[in-house]
Amino acid sequence: MPRHVSFDDFDRQLTRPTLQIERGEIMNVDESKSGLHAKSDDGSARPRLPNSLVVDQRGPVTLLKLSRPAKRNALDDATIAGVEAFFTNLPEGTRAVIVHGEGKHFSAGADLASFVDRRAFDGVLHSRAWHRAFDRIENADVPVIAVLQGAVIGGGLELAAAAHLRVAERSAYYALPEGGRGIFVGGGGAVRIPRLIGTSRMVDMMLTGRTYSAEEGLAFGFSQYLVDDGQGLAKAAELADRIATNTMLSNFAMVQALPRIARGGSDGFLMESLMASMAIGDDEAQARINAFLEKRGPKIAHLAGEGA
Repeated sequence: MPRHVSFDDFDRQLTRPTLQIERGEIMNVDESKSGLHAKSDDGSARPRLPNSLVVDQRGPVTLLKLSRPAKRNALDDATIAGVEAFFTNLPEGTRAVIVHGEGKHFSAGADLASFVDRRAFDGVLHSRAWHRAFDRIENADVPVIAVLQGAVIGGGLELAAAAHLRVAERSAYYALPEGGRGIFVGGGGAVRIPRLIGTSRMVDMMLTGRTYSAEEGLAFGFSQYLVDDGQGLAKAAELADRIATNTMLSNFAMVQALPRIARGGSDGFLMESLMASMAIGDDEAQARINAFLEKRGPKIAHLAGEGA
């Protein structure tokens, strides 16, 4: 069983300007668009990420930090390509991922400097690159938790919506200012955000520039958890530690099969049956069922105020 991952464990080691690809291999990587992979000593391909992303693995939990605090972690092309590369090839042993932002903000959205003089078809290609990156998050083999603080705006909200769980600090606020800037969401937000908050609320945000606080976000579906400022990473670590003790197959079913079943209408019943039979036939699941029947397994306990 994975050891308990405390906030102090994360806090002591999140400032290292290195990218850990796998155990025993550390690489410093330049922010470059020349390729998404580098060669290790054994000649095998390893993900090549820009300086705007920092990866840190702590046992079964891997952290991906957005590291452009001077830009409020605005997402440029190199960062988006790096997100895709990271989620395409997760570090070995990863059973849960935490995505978080360095500094006071999660992400203020797209780096608009890259939009200058961009023509229509270039915009299509740019949007599709964001789709690929965020699809990798939504379709990751393991659960992904986003820690939200400060600005969660535009593309930053689109990124957060692709995660499976979201922990918000009280400083978090949500906005979609695309209408006032004459642009439109392009990172999958038109599909994912209405699933969280409803289409009418998203239309209102884009038309009027309306923003929502962290407290409102908890009620409306932007996040599942709300914690005090500075406690988001600790809460995410607690959740990731708990998630990592589940079986890999059941975690995969929950983040991959369940959303499809919910959207699948009557076809969802068959997928549910197939997934249930696969999960219950897993050797680890059988061992846990026997442990419960023999009164060796954990019992369910309600923790008051867990979502707030």
